[in-house]
Amino acid sequence: MQVVFVTGTAGAGKSQLTSILAPWYEERGSTVATVNLDPGATNLPYDPIVDIRDFIDLESIMASHQLGPNGALILSADMIATRLPELQEAIDEYNPDYTIIDTPGQMELFAYRPSGPYIVENITAEGKAVLFLFDSILASTATHFVSLALLAASLQLRLQIPSIPVLSKIDLIGTKWKKIMKWASNATVLEEDIRQEASASDYLLATGVLRSLVKTDSSFELMPFSAQTSEGLVELSATITRILKSGEEVDD
Repeated sequence: MQVVFVTGTAGAGKSQLTSILAPWYEERGSTVATVNLDPGATNLPYDPIVDIRDFIDLESIMASHQLGPNGALILSADMIATRLPELQEAIDEYNPDYTIIDTPGQMELFAYRPSGPYIVENITAEGKAVLFLFDSILASTATHFVSLALLAASLQLRLQIPSIPVLSKIDLIGTKWKKIMKWASNATVLEEDIRQEASASDYLLATGVLRSLVKTDSSFELMPFSAQTSEGLVELSATITRILKSGEEVDD
């Protein structure tokens, strides 16, 4: 079994990507288990095979611990790790070729609480990879792009498995996604655009972060993708397959 974790900031399109990627593999003869790992999810664009909401009830946590929605989400995120044996059993019973795990909408609940890295490390699989979605709307300015690149590098540091950066929702920004792709592949162009749009202090901070990422080989060759048009799906699925088989990251 191969496991793909889908991560990204709130609203980046994680659930939409999961809803498209799963049938893509199924149509090509693979069995796929979709896993919803967000206990606060209300409406999902797919019917998960395994659902954390069957094991953790957010409203019950709010009532029993006298917590508001945010506090209950934090506590439930910490509780997910205790449910890993049951999640693993449910996945194994389905016996999929691929398991696609849709992580919580608030990324920090998965990436920066103890349970996320624990699940990534301890779930049983032949291969593991994480998709980090660069929300193209957020990434549309040079400084914001650098911020997301730093977040992606931080996630890689936390999870310690091969990472595939995806530029999501490209259909929403016209042709500007091509400029974002150029930023990802050419740090000189990106730095010049930072200079043009940022104040002096922001320029120093953004370029300092950018140069550190380049120095540590943490720049990103993005995979453009649209859930509405399925543009980039063939290339993305091929990259996922290659990374899972080789255990290597996408070449920068």
